[in-house]
Amino acid sequence: MTTIEKRREKMVRDQIAGRGIHDPHVLDAMRSVPREAFVPEQLAEFAYDDGPLPIGAGQTISQPYIVALMIEAARIEHDDRVLEIGVGSGYAAAVMSRIARRIHAIDRHGELADLARERMARLGYDNVVIRTADGTRGWPENAPFDVILVAAGGPEVPQPLCRQLAIGGRLIIPIGPADQQRLIRVTRWADDDYRTEDLGPVRFVPLIGAHGWSRDKGTDSLIEQRSLPQIVADAAEPLPNLDDPAFGAMFDRFGGARVVLLGEASHGTSEFYRARAAITRRLIEAHGFTIVAVEADWPDAASIDRHVRHKPVRRDNEPAFERFPTWMWRNSDVEAFVAWLREHNAALPIEQRAGFYGLDLYNLNSSIRAVVDYLDKVDPAAAAIARERYGCLAPFRNDPATYGRMALNEGYARCEEAVVHQLRDLFESSRDYAVEDDDAFLDAAQNARLVANAEAYYRVMYYGSAESWNLRDTHMFETLELLLQTKGREAKAVVWAHNSHIGDARATEMGASRGELNIGQLCREHFGEEARLIGFGTHSGTVAAATDWDGPMEVKPVNPSRPDSYERICHDSAVPRFLLDLREGERPEARDALTEARLERFIGVIYRPDSERWSHYSSAILPQQFDAWIWFDETHAVTPLPTRQREGAEETYPFGL
Repeated sequence: MTTIEKRREKMVRDQIAGRGIHDPHVLDAMRSVPREAFVPEQLAEFAYDDGPLPIGAGQTISQPYIVALMIEAARIEHDDRVLEIGVGSGYAAAVMSRIARRIHAIDRHGELADLARERMARLGYDNVVIRTADGTRGWPENAPFDVILVAAGGPEVPQPLCRQLAIGGRLIIPIGPADQQRLIRVTRWADDDYRTEDLGPVRFVPLIGAHGWSRDKGTDSLIEQRSLPQIVADAAEPLPNLDDPAFGAMFDRFGGARVVLLGEASHGTSEFYRARAAITRRLIEAHGFTIVAVEADWPDAASIDRHVRHKPVRRDNEPAFERFPTWMWRNSDVEAFVAWLREHNAALPIEQRAGFYGLDLYNLNSSIRAVVDYLDKVDPAAAAIARERYGCLAPFRNDPATYGRMALNEGYARCEEAVVHQLRDLFESSRDYAVEDDDAFLDAAQNARLVANAEAYYRVMYYGSAESWNLRDTHMFETLELLLQTKGREAKAVVWAHNSHIGDARATEMGASRGELNIGQLCREHFGEEARLIGFGTHSGTVAAATDWDGPMEVKPVNPSRPDSYERICHDSAVPRFLLDLREGERPEARDALTEARLERFIGVIYRPDSERWSHYSSAILPQQFDAWIWFDETHAVTPLPTRQREGAEETYPFGL
């Protein structure tokens, strides 16, 4: 045994085992790692002394006993994935690498991280990965971790590190001011269940970072960093009650845009509908918006549009929104907005009236009928040709998904040529047709586009790829673009759709990982800063949703938001209702603090609380996804309208039966 090996063995025997460290894996690892390789060359002779040593950048290598104490307290096992915050010289990471499967280590000092990386390579410790970053933010893209070990003392436990623990994972960290820290072990027992143990007094260098300490530039004294919820609370603008006209006025800042897209975190939450209605009323009254374009089928929305713009009702007019999910648009909040819009339009010339339009492509049957009915009036010969062409789709008009299965099994687009020819012929005759009635032609042309795009949509949906999603959102964007072009250069539109459609897909998991785009991304790419994207969120309450597609509507309780989500940060801000302006330059501290990928909740017409993490949460970067964020801490389910005409209701009323 060499002199160095004897000194190392003595260190393990006297300083570590002699003080009560008994884990054989820890003792063996410390016998095998040459501590002298992790200190400056001029201090190598002191490598096995019982004390810390300087390593540069104002940092130290901890005394051997403290390293052993923290590693034993972490209960590291062979298959564990470990995150170390404050890699320093690399010594503790090297010791843990002899026990665990994989070590991820972070240091905010680039020169220390580089030296540690060189030492690992020289010693052949190839299961250690080191990066330079703010360790208080953790390493979210590689989470979850079985063990997180923090080699610096913070004012409190950084919440990002807690969120990056696996269930059953252990976090070891010194907490407290510089002269009286306590070593804490946090164990994550369940999603929202963290248990803390005090392991005794210690003394470490300060943990500097977004979720630790900062240094006062004037005095170099330590300042506790504000938490993310505190930063959000300071940046948040409390919102008035939804019924207060001041609520809508809070959004005058977006009145200069050409397109304002208003989201929702679920399709069944009353506050989201009421907020969108209040904002839209303000944009129409004060800023000249005349298009309300919603995530609904064109034929259904067309019956609403005829009602609100005081246009004649079609003789064969069917009630709007009879298909699943009926409550999404057939609810009391939409009814109230439609009544307001009709009243607002009553005193205006027809060319100045605001319209209500559908962007989606599901209602194949009604669109086919609308095209044929229009041609019957303006060109009966063309109507006969359209009937023949659309006859290909006749067996599937009430259940277009059957067409998708058939086309997939037969391996070809059976009806594609016919519906595309019909669309082309309609547009080639546009000059002649549009002379009679621009609105009627727009309606027929859009329905023909819908049939063509719906045929493609149902044909590709069974492949389960991004293609069907992209086709649908591209159709919605092109419909919006067509409306703006048709209504003139000064036309301005408000869009109502789910957050998943209006938040820029490039800042979400759907865009980054799955290659999906959405109408929000397309609007930003096309309109630039003339498009404003506004998302909505909530912590808890109730929601109207089904358990399965085509299932009955239920009023379900919404689970409290996850601790690793944007929603939990907003909840912890303790501001019950607010607007957070995320545009560049508006709230720079909040924008910067939130620019880290986190989970965000998405509830559609289906809600399954038991599998919520995998069914309804996805990763996103909020300030890149939206220009603004509207928060309601507690929300309530929409009230659906009856599915039969109420006594005394007008026969022409769009929701009547």
